[in-house]
Amino acid sequence: MAPPKAFVFDAYGTLFDVHSVIEAGRAVTADPQALSTLWRQKQLEYTWLRSLMGRYEDFWAVTEAALRFALRRLGIAAAEAQVQALMDAYLSLACFPEVKAALASLKGARLGILSNGSPRMLEAAVRSSGLTASLEHVLSVDAVKTYKPSPKVYDLGPRAFELAADEMLFVSSNAWDIAGAKAFGFLTCWCNRANAPMEELGLTADYEVTRLDELPIKLGL
Repeated sequence: MAPPKAFVFDAYGTLFDVHSVIEAGRAVTADPQALSTLWRQKQLEYTWLRSLMGRYEDFWAVTEAALRFALRRLGIAAAEAQVQALMDAYLSLACFPEVKAALASLKGARLGILSNGSPRMLEAAVRSSGLTASLEHVLSVDAVKTYKPSPKVYDLGPRAFELAADEMLFVSSNAWDIAGAKAFGFLTCWCNRANAPMEELGLTADYEVTRLDELPIKLGL
């Protein structure tokens, strides 16, 4: 298989650790892990539901709605200032430890992000992580007003890079995202950090790694 002409990464859960908000959660609960887990679950559910209903709101609004639900569901009393502090944590999520080295190892390749995140959220996370210079494109679903796994979202990649989908490698830690990208026509690599089984959707990744810095070896680069 020829080397990919471009690498497109999912952002949340792949480059940026969504559960780094746990530290901010300690201000409102003794179990910030439970809050982070439910918050993330509802965040994704709301993107799928809004896509199906045709009622798009950007990822910042979806993320806030998911947080407010999680707080209510877990019986956590949080002041408005604390809610906003938790939201602000999404603007400076921590990178996974190997991310910078992994992107540097692909030096010379065309790199980008294709994410559910709103432009503002992505710009802030990329800047705070020091990844700006590594990325040719930072693509947000906001351009098409729907969420992954809609083919309209994945089509943003080939259009921006002016390449065919099968000339590009889409990398995500989310198995459902890999299935969507594979169905669209991308080459895919699943970053299976949790050693989880693949989703039963009739589609599998072309490659699988447990950390992003395994990419060059897996691809024979």
